[in-house]
Amino acid sequence: MSVLYVDADACPVKAEAETVATRHNVPLKLVCNGGLRPSRNPLVELVIVAEGADEADKWIAERAGRGDVVITSDMPLAARCVETGAQVLRPDGSRLSEANVREALAMRDLMADLRAADPFRQGGGKGFTKTDRSRFLDALDRALRTALKEPAT
Repeated sequence: MSVLYVDADACPVKAEAETVATRHNVPLKLVCNGGLRPSRNPLVELVIVAEGADEADKWIAERAGRGDVVITSDMPLAARCVETGAQVLRPDGSRLSEANVREALAMRDLMADLRAADPFRQGGGKGFTKTDRSRFLDALDRALRTALKEPAT
């Protein structure tokens, strides 16, 4: 059975993920270090992992595989999940795959190095838009339809 995993601590599309998971009758696991309110939806499980760096990522990576979908902005987690055959989406709806996840991981590392080299560097990523949200909904719907056709591992 397919499962939708969400790296939930800073995910801006948790409600949208729940809506699409419910439409497809797919279990949703919101994985975080705490601080989120549980859903009344029986398909949604709030998984609270131990405090600490990357604990949610480790939990997801140990479980996600072929036939599953993972939502994350964390590139190391995305790379691990792609390796196991899971489909991976960013919250803006862009898909990470074997063809592009290494490049995304390298870009993340480069940006971290640039920030470390210039502590006065200001700014972050672009804001999250309605277009991003719409693109995410469409991408997740397609990913779940595909995942439901795949044999799970």
